[in-house]
Amino acid sequence: MLPMLRSIKTSEKNRELVAELTAKLGFGPENLIARIAFAYSISQDRRLHLSDIKDSKGKEYSGSVLFGDYLPVYIALICQHYDLPKFDYDVPKYIKMHIDDGLSLISDVMKTNPNLNLFDFVLELTDKGLEDL
Repeated sequence: MLPMLRSIKTSEKNRELVAELTAKLGFGPENLIARIAFAYSISQDRRLHLSDIKDSKGKEYSGSVLFGDYLPVYIALICQHYDLPKFDYDVPKYIKMHIDDGLSLISDVMKTNPNLNLFDFVLELTDKGLEDL
């Protein structure tokens, strides 16, 4: 694990969303919704601003629990997106922001599509990504 990524905490508001979305979408560990949220946020191709970072009073994940063996890949995504070196002090902040952002975005999608399940959600996102290519 990279030394600067010991743990990531969602915002207090998103602590509830993690549990709610995990239950609604029907899959096990809560770190899965955080991974999907991160990927969904990054896929929107927006640059978040550090001045907009939310509190860190929510769900806490260690880097290894959050991303497993793929931690370097997630860090590389942030570094590529923001043109940062992998040991930049702000990498964990951007990861946290994209998880919080993705959780909010997924929650909004679920509110407008209450019958959408995880499989359909991921399939829809995959199809959109392939169309964009």
